[in-house]
Amino acid sequence: MAEWMHSLFGCFDNIGICIVAYFVPCYTFGKNAEAVGDSCLLCGIAYFVPLLNIFAAVSIREKIRNQKGIDGSCLGDFFSIIFCPLCSLVQEAQEIQGYGPMSMVRQ
Repeated sequence: MAEWMHSLFGCFDNIGICIVAYFVPCYTFGKNAEAVGDSCLLCGIAYFVPLLNIFAAVSIREKIRNQKGIDGSCLGDFFSIIFCPLCSLVQEAQEIQGYGPMSMVRQ
């Protein structure tokens, strides 16, 4: 099985995603959902509904893991989202966009 391209705390690997997720997390969440075949609008709205947001976030994170062949579990996804919601959101967005850990640094 594969690993996440960015660690859970690799938020600043892509500062653009980090800033957007901080100020409008519902947009980032909706775009992540859209990338795995769910509705951007419905998931963006679900982000504001307590408990539904956790269920939706775990579901989207699991779909991203399955799509990319990343090892993990539903319980691990749940704890990532509960304890580090923005970090996990940014990690998912970076995974979807396919940037490596140092993609913003010129060589």
